[in-house]
Amino acid sequence: MKKIGKIILFILLGIIIFGSLLFLAVLIYNFKIKEPETETQLQSTKAATKEKEILKDETSQLSLVMVGDCLIHEAVYNSAKLSDGSYDFTPMFTLVKPIIQEYDLAFYNQESILGGVQLGLSAYPRFNSPYSVGDAMIDAGFNLVSLANNHTLDRGTDAINNSLNYWKNKNVLTSGSYSSFEDRDNILVKNKNGITYALLAYTTVTNGLTRPKNQEYYLNVYDEEQVKKDISYIRDKVDLLMVSMHFGNEYSLTQSKEQEQIASYLASLNVDIVIGHHPHVIQPVTYIGNTLVMYSLGNFISGQLTTDQLSGVMIGVDVIKNSNTDSISFKNLRADLIYTQTRNLVTKKYEYRLIPYNDLTEKILPNKDQHKEKYANILNSLGANINIR
Repeated sequence: MKKIGKIILFILLGIIIFGSLLFLAVLIYNFKIKEPETETQLQSTKAATKEKEILKDETSQLSLVMVGDCLIHEAVYNSAKLSDGSYDFTPMFTLVKPIIQEYDLAFYNQESILGGVQLGLSAYPRFNSPYSVGDAMIDAGFNLVSLANNHTLDRGTDAINNSLNYWKNKNVLTSGSYSSFEDRDNILVKNKNGITYALLAYTTVTNGLTRPKNQEYYLNVYDEEQVKKDISYIRDKVDLLMVSMHFGNEYSLTQSKEQEQIASYLASLNVDIVIGHHPHVIQPVTYIGNTLVMYSLGNFISGQLTTDQLSGVMIGVDVIKNSNTDSISFKNLRADLIYTQTRNLVTKKYEYRLIPYNDLTEKILPNKDQHKEKYANILNSLGANINIR
């Protein structure tokens, strides 16, 4: 029995010694191998977390789309007239509305003033449009509007005041026409997705009409000193500064020397985007330094006649803000060409609607692909490298 007890004692002692050695081996293994690996993983995790925090903290982004002139000729407002005498323009934008609403911000130039039906609607050469035009544009998704162009003064101060009263009750940022000098000098700042922005608007042409004396605030006419003053006031208050310019030669597919000079001047004042309109046709897009310049976006909608005048472009871009440097950059510059169909193919009656070029048929626009290539070449002729969708 004593012999058996000794054997059991030796076995137990062996188990204890083996277990101790195994435990020691595990400790050594964890110290020599596992601990450095865990530290490396910890450092990697910290680095990845820091990178995510930097990406989150350093950049903000918004998307912006810009189109040209909303010019409501008689044929256009007549085609929008309903049986009860009211006007509904929303069906005209059904096919482009989904594109516009992809964006955070959407700009257009209200070429024909919204003076309302009470003043009597009119077209060329002195335009006046119903408020329902604005309703349809807002419904389509527009929230940036230029009111400075060569038709702002067409129907006098009554139309301007009606227009301003209409727009002041809308969730839209307008620029270029004001109700007082105080209103004019109080440049509004908005914020979207952590990016502050402002819009200035000017015209170089008034069709020979003059602003009322001591009421020059009704229309921003381009003047280098005033522009410099405005930009100096607002530049440090916003991340993104856009300037709408009504300039250039009508129906010219290339920019003028005056347009180039003005764009270069605005770029020298650190404007981020110059949005051009007035020629009623598409002109090139370019960069001057870090400034994105669109010389002319053509008509958005109008009652004009030629393919060049019925074709316009929607330029989209992503605006990126680096909060460490407070700098603005652009990416994913793209374009959707659009065409204004003027007649119903079946009834042959005037029936206006905007159609993306990708949705056009040969019946609507013969040689549509050749036209698309033509405008794509114009847009990229100065090396903007726009993705034509």
